[in-house]
Amino acid sequence: MGIGVSIFLLAVGAILTWGVNFAVSGIDIDVIGIILMLIGLIGLLASLLFWSSFAPFGRERRVYREDTVVEDRPPLR
Repeated sequence: MGIGVSIFLLAVGAILTWGVNFAVSGIDIDVIGIILMLIGLIGLLASLLFWSSFAPFGRERRVYREDTVVEDRPPLR
């Protein structure tokens, strides 16, 4: 899940929790909003954790070796 989807879920959850005054029998809209906000928050934290600039663990180090390329040719006469 990306950062955009996480923020979208947070916004939809907040709207359902605090902005909608609608009752449906058998479904609690406030609880659905809170669940969506929690999923959005977990997704946002996971996205930031695995995003390379915010990662708390060390980056993978890449070592580039400069190899000398020698082309075998017959000597010039």
